[in-house]
Amino acid sequence: RWNAWHEQYADPASPLSQRLAVVVSRIQQAVDRVPPGPIRIISVCAGQGHDVVSALQGSPRAADVTGFLVEADGTNVAEAAAALRDARLTGIEAVCADASELDTYRDMPRADVLLLCGIFGNVSDSDVQRTIEHASTLCAPGAFVVWTRHRRAPDLTPRIRGWFDAAGYDEVSFDSPGADSFSVGMHRLRAEPAGPAPDVTLFRFIR
Repeated sequence: RWNAWHEQYADPASPLSQRLAVVVSRIQQAVDRVPPGPIRIISVCAGQGHDVVSALQGSPRAADVTGFLVEADGTNVAEAAAALRDARLTGIEAVCADASELDTYRDMPRADVLLLCGIFGNVSDSDVQRTIEHASTLCAPGAFVVWTRHRRAPDLTPRIRGWFDAAGYDEVSFDSPGADSFSVGMHRLRAEPAGPAPDVTLFRFIR
C-alpha cells in the first residue's frame, strides 16, 4: 500500500510532487542555515526518501550530512537505500523500524534537521499534538523541523502552528497554495531540547 502511494511522484503535476518540491527547498534552506560542520538529519516515516535525496544531491554540504531515514515498510526502505547509494549519500542510512516509537531513536544522534512529512494528515489530532510536544527529544539545540499537512476542512494547520509555538519553536516559514491544498511548515527550536522520553508512542496511522 505505502509503496504504491509513492507512484504519484511520477506525475510532476500531482499535488504530491508539488508538495515535494516545497519540502525539498525547505530542507535545502535548513541545511544551508546549520552552522559549519557536521549536520545530522532524521526523517520520520521517510517513505522512499525522495525529499532528502533530492535536497542533498549536488548540495555543497552533502558531505557534511549524516543521519537516518526511518520507515516501517520494507519495500520503501529498499527503495530509499538504493536512492541513497545512487546519490552517493553514504552518510545516511535507511532504517526499517517503527517510526512512531520514540525508543526507535534511542541510539541515534539528535537531529539538526528533523522531518515530519506525510504524518500529520494520517493520524488523529491528538497524535499530531503529542508528536509536536515530544519532537524536541529528537532534536539538537536550534534544530529545524519541516512538516506537512493538508488543509482540507477543518483546517488543522492554525492549531499545528500554535502547538509548535507552545512547544518552544519559532516559525521560519509556512507554504501553501491555499485552502483545500497542502501545506509545508518549517520551525526552529528556540527552547532547550527535551530529555529522553522512553516508552512513548508518538502516533498511530488511522488512514
